[in-house]
Amino acid sequence: MSDTLKIGIDLGSRKAKFALMRGDEIVRLADLDTIAFYKKYGSIVNDELSLDLLGSGIFSGDELAQAQITVTGYGRNSINLHGARVISEIKAHVAGARTQTGLANFTLLDMGGQDTKVAQVVAGRLTDFVMNDKCAASSGRYLENMAAVLEVSLDELSSHAEEPVALDATCGIFGESELIGQILRGYPVSRLCAGVNLTLVKRVMPMLKRFPSDTLVITGGVALNGAMVNLLRGQCGMEVVIPKHPQHNGAIGCAANL
Repeated sequence: MSDTLKIGIDLGSRKAKFALMRGDEIVRLADLDTIAFYKKYGSIVNDELSLDLLGSGIFSGDELAQAQITVTGYGRNSINLHGARVISEIKAHVAGARTQTGLANFTLLDMGGQDTKVAQVVAGRLTDFVMNDKCAASSGRYLENMAAVLEVSLDELSSHAEEPVALDATCGIFGESELIGQILRGYPVSRLCAGVNLTLVKRVMPMLKRFPSDTLVITGGVALNGAMVNLLRGQCGMEVVIPKHPQHNGAIGCAANL
């Protein structure tokens, strides 16, 4: 096993995620709110993003001096991180899923803060993918908005899958209005939460049907929504695998550098 230090950085829309690996071993994972991280530790110098990684306390000076740094994430096409190799989000997430699961053939569903990606991986190689980045209705932001309307935490929202109330709006904004209407009809919060989770499943199913497989690997912060995962497991017809670190998958993929 190589003992080369590698740093992976996934600059997501909601969270900036970091992974330090030595060979194939994950040494450290960390994350910070993206906007707060940029405000405190980021700047633009000569049209490149400069990050004070040492000041952030995530990595030591020795680690930064020795490590190869690879970055991906939201906005990667408009900014480059000084001194780092930049790779596409889909490449990073496929590499992360392969590293974490050891699988070579699977469909990948990555559900982030503001977009959703579905990819087909055959013999360890990305063969095709589709991405929904035009609307946040099938992403973590939708869940945050609906939880705020229901006045529940994301943990509470993620715990309900029984007797979901029908919610059919395809737009995140219109979805709020529809949810308010169902609240006024007197449905219990548990059924409304289940309805929100089922709506997310209904929005990603057409993307999944494009890439049938025996195994579905789910990554991104939304993979931590147990109710949504259970509802999806009941509809997709695939074995569902959740990696140990779904939210840090992109950063791990950057560090793995497959």
